[in-house]
Amino acid sequence: MKTLQIKISLLLIFFFINSNNLFSQNINDALRLGESGLGSNARALGMGNSYTALSDDNAAAFFNPAGFGLINKIEVSGAFNYSKITNDVSFFNSTSASSNSETELSKFSLVLPIPTFRGSLVFGLSFNKVKNFNSTLNFDSFNPNSNSLIQSLLNTDIPFDLYLTDPNNNTIINGKLNQSGSILSSGSLDNYTISGAIEISPGLFVGLNLNLADGNFQSNNDFYEDDFKGLYQGELSPGEADTRDFQSFHLNRLLNWNFTGWDAKAGFLYQIEDKVRFGATVQFPKFYKIEEDFLVSGESQFGSGITFELDPTKFSDRVKYDIQTPFEFSAGGSVSINGLILSSDITFIDFTQMEFDNPEGLSQQYIADINKNIKSSLRNVLNYNFGLEYIIPGTNVRVRGGYFTKSSAYDNDPTDFDKKFASAGVGFLLNKSVSIDAAYIHGWWKTFGDNYDVNVSRTFQDLKLDQVVLNIAYRF
Repeated sequence: MKTLQIKISLLLIFFFINSNNLFSQNINDALRLGESGLGSNARALGMGNSYTALSDDNAAAFFNPAGFGLINKIEVSGAFNYSKITNDVSFFNSTSASSNSETELSKFSLVLPIPTFRGSLVFGLSFNKVKNFNSTLNFDSFNPNSNSLIQSLLNTDIPFDLYLTDPNNNTIINGKLNQSGSILSSGSLDNYTISGAIEISPGLFVGLNLNLADGNFQSNNDFYEDDFKGLYQGELSPGEADTRDFQSFHLNRLLNWNFTGWDAKAGFLYQIEDKVRFGATVQFPKFYKIEEDFLVSGESQFGSGITFELDPTKFSDRVKYDIQTPFEFSAGGSVSINGLILSSDITFIDFTQMEFDNPEGLSQQYIADINKNIKSSLRNVLNYNFGLEYIIPGTNVRVRGGYFTKSSAYDNDPTDFDKKFASAGVGFLLNKSVSIDAAYIHGWWKTFGDNYDVNVSRTFQDLKLDQVVLNIAYRF
């Protein structure tokens, strides 16, 4: 039987910087919460989310709280959302496609104007599913090079416990294996928002959102290495006859998050004769408390018919930590001319200001190393939004279109890695009190993921997002 080796924490070997695959506590965990979502307002989405200077409906809880000051009737609204993400993956000489979809109630809000002698005072209560974490990835191809995840894990007990090495943790495996796997992720970020806005002088509104957040995230990562060519016939563990004829290695990693948080957003909006509006917001840092279960299992199979399995309790972890996101500064303008509204926004975010803090079950040095890599790997970005809305003459029908970007947070990423979105929408006003709005957006971008090490087992990914949102609102 094998002698016990010293356990080396998986937290170290799964600390990876620029990868969209699943590792424990890395920069992508911070970006998962640091990158803003798309929101769930059909009118705003139809106009490319260029809404900082508009926000004259329940969407003010997401874009600009000062916009609540423009509402003079009680409003109740809700929204449904359908989204589908598709990932076309190139891996060595093969391509694979996969998709992941979800339908959900994404919004409910109540707006309450308070009667005043002059100006306006308006409060809002809302639930918004501001972001979902759905993603997918499949890959399958032969890696002709002399590397493998088994070799990459030799500084841990995993290959040893699966009888893939000798007593000194050396292995005869030298790459040239078929590699395949999948990652399926889901979850959402939900905001419960209290809002208030006041008109402090004619046409000038200020507002504040206070958000309480909770959510969850789950990701299931399977990785396989198979010796389809029969290269490794000898004993991988000397003296263990059952380790002849290596067949397959499988590693599964499950990441489960539960988190809570809070944040605030302040904004102002200035309106000139119902024709021109200017708006600006400050999104203060968001503070999240993460409870993470990181579960690892695996097995090796041999031609003898014997399968060796990992002890999941040895390599799994339960930890806690905080994530703080950066400030976001947005400004926008809109103009209305003969039933046509044109609007645009710009947003500045410095992602180098994100950080991890208050670890439980992780060392301060480990957290310090992640924060150091955030500083060196990320950058500040400018995001742009453009939109239009046109009221068809003689009708209560509005048609919309828009375009917006979300730039990659990673330093030196090409523009192909920026997320681009095109949108279209339509709205109907019934009896001057009921509005029905629908929007469709299509997003596209590229990225890559490393299964281990750097650029030796890399997936090149072409992602597309399709989303449909339906809003119904009643004002009285």
